[in-house]
Amino acid sequence: MTGPGLKAGVAGWPVAHSLSPLMMEAWLADAGLAGSYERIAVEPDAFAATVSRLRDEGYCGINVTLPHKEAALALADEASEGARACGAANVLMFGASGVSADNTDIAGVRAALDEAGWQAGTGPVVLIGAGGAARAALHVLTADDTPVRIINRNTGRAAQLVRSMGCAAEVHALADAGAALEGARLVINATSLGMTGQPALTLPLDILPASAAVFDMVYAPLETPLLKQARARGLKSADGLSMLIGQARPAFEMFFGQPAPAGTPVRAMLEAALEVRT
Repeated sequence: MTGPGLKAGVAGWPVAHSLSPLMMEAWLADAGLAGSYERIAVEPDAFAATVSRLRDEGYCGINVTLPHKEAALALADEASEGARACGAANVLMFGASGVSADNTDIAGVRAALDEAGWQAGTGPVVLIGAGGAARAALHVLTADDTPVRIINRNTGRAAQLVRSMGCAAEVHALADAGAALEGARLVINATSLGMTGQPALTLPLDILPASAAVFDMVYAPLETPLLKQARARGLKSADGLSMLIGQARPAFEMFFGQPAPAGTPVRAMLEAALEVRT
């Protein structure tokens, strides 16, 4: 490795569970780059101050995870079209002209949908959740003119999400999941339900046609109760690692100036790390 090394990281609260450093450090090593990537724990009320400190300390940028994605966009001096459309950012880049925001979750969603074999125009999609990750999924789906039905415990928040993104989508309460799932060709979980330590997300997937697919953004555990239920039915599926890797590749290039090495077995590494944790 040569050069002074660029510094980047992932900021969130909590962030100790993040697998991003394992992935980014593996790519750095295989690319022969003298960079670094670390976890940065940031409480919600300390986000702006932390961003300022990281800039002063010479960081080139950071990934942003829960609960800071909307705050990241708000403090940026400029933002990509995707970040503005989503109303949230998961990447901040620090430069001489200020802070720029981007949203590579969009690329992550597309990578996972490709893995699940889903194609636009095949039918309605059910999106569970109304947070930052749901914004990226909604952006991808509405850009393809896909009918979307959003399920959320707080229907008011889901309705606000639809209004803020200027798109059309039906809003359903969790108790009304059966009606939302009727005839759906894809189900996306964009919540933490099913994550280790969180309540399981179970839905009446028997309502779905046999050609439907299920994508769960949760990756710990790798096979969530929802994915287990989907696979038992023989439905196509994609897990949270597909999105994690898909969003990380463009972020790596932003931070370190070249594409992530294609040959690094990051998925196998991440799967092994998850097995150790369980």
